[in-house]
Amino acid sequence: MTPSIDPRRRFVVGAFLGAGALLPWSTLSLAASGNASGRRFVLVILRGGMDGLSAVPAIGDPSFEAARAALGRFATPPLALDGPFALHPQLVQAHAMYGRGELAVVHAVGLPYRERSHFDAQQVLESGGVRPYELGSGWLGRALGDGPARGIALNTAVPLVLRGRAPVDTWAPSVLPEPSADLVARIERMYAGDPVLATALARAKALHLDGALTEMARGGDSAPMTPGTTSLPAGAASARPGSFTVLARRAAEFLVKPDGPQAAVLEIGGWDTHANQANPNGAFVAALRQLDAGLAALRDGLAGDGTWKRTVVVVATEFGREVAINGTQGTDHGTGGAAFVLGGAVKGGRVIADWPGLAKKDRFEGRDLRTTTDLRAVLKGVLADHLEVAGTALDGEVFPDSAAVRPLALLA
Repeated sequence: MTPSIDPRRRFVVGAFLGAGALLPWSTLSLAASGNASGRRFVLVILRGGMDGLSAVPAIGDPSFEAARAALGRFATPPLALDGPFALHPQLVQAHAMYGRGELAVVHAVGLPYRERSHFDAQQVLESGGVRPYELGSGWLGRALGDGPARGIALNTAVPLVLRGRAPVDTWAPSVLPEPSADLVARIERMYAGDPVLATALARAKALHLDGALTEMARGGDSAPMTPGTTSLPAGAASARPGSFTVLARRAAEFLVKPDGPQAAVLEIGGWDTHANQANPNGAFVAALRQLDAGLAALRDGLAGDGTWKRTVVVVATEFGREVAINGTQGTDHGTGGAAFVLGGAVKGGRVIADWPGLAKKDRFEGRDLRTTTDLRAVLKGVLADHLEVAGTALDGEVFPDSAAVRPLALLA
């Protein structure tokens, strides 16, 4: 539980870290430091419902092309995986990780929730429950508990999935100017007599790495961008302040620190593709490019000191899309989809799927890819084998009443 703060102290924290955040640091909570194992876990949430059949097309399924119509045809050939599966041609870096044995794909995966509301599905995805709003904390927050391991959200607020007994750090980029050393020194003197505020400021300073704002202001590979600009150099769409690529690089900087967080949560929106989904300049293709570039940046940032070898990344979305294309050349909300598990600790180079088929008779409600693997089996497998969370805790506290869901073996 977050330590209580008296009203005057809360006002000062809000005034200092809220109004445009004079410092380019996030609001921070107190947290224990370090973890003994050196293992790292990253969760990437794809908000909006990624179409798993476009990201990981089942091109060898005899019903695929007829079922998907225009969405079953690609401008360049999909990137072959095992069996009937392939990756979307934009997922070039992910495909390279698959070839190196660092990426596994889990297909026909989904939540116990079978309705089609983004809000409800995301709440189930993050809470680890079965029904929306039955749990008010998150499965990762409960898994980390109140021990020495801690998490960080690359966001302006703590997402539900990280909420638990222990406080959580957050960090988000800013285009505001750097605070002067004099301003920071004066704030330190002002907070010196208050343990809560002094510790929060010290945590913020510890998370603020030199050169962070320079990175926030980069476009493309390293093209300069002035704070406040609204246009970016060609090819720089995935490097704008707050983009997934930038957040992934920053997450890696936190995670490689010996006393850094054990878990990080990032997210990407833009997956609710009701129209023009196959447009090469559209939102879905842009989101795939950003995902691919960000995962590669995360790997590169963790590879230098060997942290990547001790890292597992899970990429998941709240639900998939309908199999058939809709009248606006997009897809509507569905159920089953695809997830990615990657990292140096993963036994990759494989697709894990109890494939139900895409013929209309095989679809859920005649519409969706049928869910044959519970996403909780993926998450339980990672938490049990990588973060060493006890099975009794996984079945009872982390994912309540889930004893029937057996963990998948995902690690090397």
